Amino acid sequence: MKAKKVALVTGASSGIGKATAEQLLKDGFVVYVVARRLEKMADLETKGAIAIKMDITIEDDIQNVINQITKEYGGVDVLVNNAGYAIYGAIEDITIEEARRQFEVNLFGLARLTQLVLPYMRKMKAGTIINITSVGGKIYTPLGAWYIATKHALEGWSDCLRIETKQFGIDVVIVEPGLIITEFGDVMNQPMLDRSEGGAYENHAQSLATALEESYKKPDAGSPPSVIANVISKAVKSRKPKTRYAAGKMAKPLLFARRWLSDRMFDKAVMSQIERMKN
Repeated sequence: MKAKKVALVTGASSGIGKATAEQLLKDGFVVYVVARRLEKMADLETKGAIAIKMDITIEDDIQNVINQITKEYGGVDVLVNNAGYAIYGAIEDITIEEARRQFEVNLFGLARLTQLVLPYMRKMKAGTIINITSVGGKIYTPLGAWYIATKHALEGWSDCLRIETKQFGIDVVIVEPGLIITEFGDVMNQPMLDRSEGGAYENHAQSLATALEESYKKPDAGSPPSVIANVISKAVKSRKPKTRYAAGKMAKPLLFARRWLSDRMFDKAVMSQIERMKN
């Protein structure tokens, strides 16, 4: 038996992934971190993590990571599927090619990596797979169709994976972050404005971008990534983790509202929230 369990964290170059890797190192795991930006993980290497460059959409990259871990430690005990990004814009304004790329990163790449870690987990009759979705996996917002579609898909995919792998002692856990202070908003806003410029949805996009920018300027705009890292740590260390954890600012209120409000009432609530953020 290995002296230490091995954790693999994707999207570890910033935000939730980096904070999770730091926490799992503190928890005593051997931590492999992967991302496209290898230089952004240098600080994690100084803390003891093993960093590997990987693009979640490239089969050879994924295979190389799993081969290295298998050679050095036998396999992955804890997989944190965190890598992902968001494209925002009207359904008319986003090309199908962009939409496919969104699914390749947020769902299919994650699924392929998961396929490759499962044989070892089945052999060991143990393992934990943490899938980072979003409150967007249960709710919806204007101009977020393709991103939200990937998160809704990941929720259902994770539920199926959980009941398929339970017989092998594998836990599948969904973590649904709320508003977290990361690079997310910066990466999302400008492309959304560029896509909508001169089009039918330009005013809508400008309103949403303004609301998000003003909201993130506030001192209590969101929760730090460490909030999610702590939840992941709790789930990984639990003998019987929950199937879902919602954490971060507005996560639980939003999920509560979606559960109890009708579609039209929730529509109004979402739009009023955007107007409130602008003020």
